[in-house]
Amino acid sequence: MASSSDVLVRICGQEIIKYDLEIKALIQDIRECCGPQAVRLDLNSTVKQKFNQLRQRIQDMEQMAKEQDRETDKQAILSETEGHRKQMLSNQMAWRKANLACKLAIDNLEKDELLQGGDSVRQRKATKESLAQTSSDITESLMSISRMMSQQVQQSEETIGTLASSSRTVQETNEEFKAMTGTIHLGRKLILKYNRRELTDKLLIFLALALFLATVLYILKKRFFPFI
Repeated sequence: MASSSDVLVRICGQEIIKYDLEIKALIQDIRECCGPQAVRLDLNSTVKQKFNQLRQRIQDMEQMAKEQDRETDKQAILSETEGHRKQMLSNQMAWRKANLACKLAIDNLEKDELLQGGDSVRQRKATKESLAQTSSDITESLMSISRMMSQQVQQSEETIGTLASSSRTVQETNEEFKAMTGTIHLGRKLILKYNRRELTDKLLIFLALALFLATVLYILKKRFFPFI
């Protein structure tokens, strides 16, 4: 009965063979491709993806070989892995050759089209260049408008900031004026109160002096003129 490890190795080997066959079919498609370039690029993108998947499964098989308990099993899996790796390198060589053949075929086809319809091609090229220049001019105009709007927004923000700062300054000045007005009113009240107090003090002093003089006169009168 096969162990779970043997089953995993067998599944991994089957996946490697599947990727290998898919890569071979894609390489054949590239070799037979006569354009356009976009088709060749799409095929190459798929081949790269398949090579990455194949390389990952080969690495998985190598890891499984290292995890084997028996040396004979380990060597057998490593030998199979090496065979898959050599086949992958062979596919890579075939892939490069197929790309060269495809590129050569596309170049020859484009040359034939240029020879058969040079004026039409040049006209299409000029039209494309004109459209590209127009698009570039429109893009530049939009960028210029965007920069101008950005500057206007920045100036508006600066103006709003200045107005806000001026408003705060006016408000602070108004508060200081109110505080000074209150201080002036308080000072005026204190001065009036002080003036009233000074008048009262003068009146009390005058009354005290008059009383003192009256007392002195009364004592002198009793002492020197008792008969009056």
